[in-house]
Amino acid sequence: MISFGTADRLAGVSGLVPAPRDSGRITGNLHRPQRYSRRLLRIFHLSAQLSIQHCAASKTYYDRKRAEGKRHTQAVLALARRRLNVLWALVRDNRLYQVPA
Repeated sequence: MISFGTADRLAGVSGLVPAPRDSGRITGNLHRPQRYSRRLLRIFHLSAQLSIQHCAASKTYYDRKRAEGKRHTQAVLALARRRLNVLWALVRDNRLYQVPA
């Protein structure tokens, strides 16, 4: 994972970051990139789905995103991106995950 350089690069490769599809006059039109690793996206998506059921902190984050008005798929993708950032920090700092008390 360190070969990607940053968590943002890893998220881009895994398809968790929207790519712009702007024309000359329209801006802010985002979509999933055409080239991304379907395997990585599936891993992070399944991880987020399972963590909603088994992790209280993830469930709280998911519920907060739903309260903000996001649809289920948007909230799961936001949670997947958050989990990717946590995983990146753990690998970068060479640490193990500690369950918050």
